[in-house]
Amino acid sequence: MEFAEYLPIWDKLTTDQQQRIAQVIRFHQVKKGKQIHDSSTECLGLVLIKSGQLRTFILSEDGREITLSRLFEYDVSLLSASCVLPDMQFNVMIEAEKDTEFWSVPACLFKNLMEESLAVSNYANSLMSGHFSELMWLMEQIMWKSLDKRLAAFLLEEARLEGTNVLKITHEKVAAHMGTAREVITRMLRYFQSEGLVKLARGTIEVANKKKLEQLQG
Repeated sequence: MEFAEYLPIWDKLTTDQQQRIAQVIRFHQVKKGKQIHDSSTECLGLVLIKSGQLRTFILSEDGREITLSRLFEYDVSLLSASCVLPDMQFNVMIEAEKDTEFWSVPACLFKNLMEESLAVSNYANSLMSGHFSELMWLMEQIMWKSLDKRLAAFLLEEARLEGTNVLKITHEKVAAHMGTAREVITRMLRYFQSEGLVKLARGTIEVANKKKLEQLQG
């Protein structure tokens, strides 16, 4: 069972619990740009990432996006399990940033396992604690860090993730990640370009001076 290595608590489950998961776990293959979870879709439950990259985000009342976290190979997420966690008061969206393969453990089964297994319950609490820590870090960045520093950090992180200084990303997408308007990002990027930090072209942003961006992000 290939998925077992992607679930850290697998060895702590009983044989019966392992068999119940194996019988109902679902494998998904989604293309880049596909939205796999929102308020109108079925509750996915526990998500185990095999390959690719997912983005979790929320929407403001005026439809503005802000990225909460990104999920990569071997990452596990409970953010798509609002039906398991009824106290979660905000709707999380999840989309594929790259072609992605993942498994999902149905919410109803995972909820039952949480109720009967201390190991599963503790693991779920640990996952949600991690998600909460990421959210608090994000709030601190938004509240206390200026946009130019956040943008510099974002561009450096994108370059690291993509393995290239030439980023195929639109200003609108950057704005969605950072929870602001496209026009604001465009103005800041133009300022960065005037300072020699980036080079802008249609559909791309090139990191031109990584050292200065690193100094800027603090």
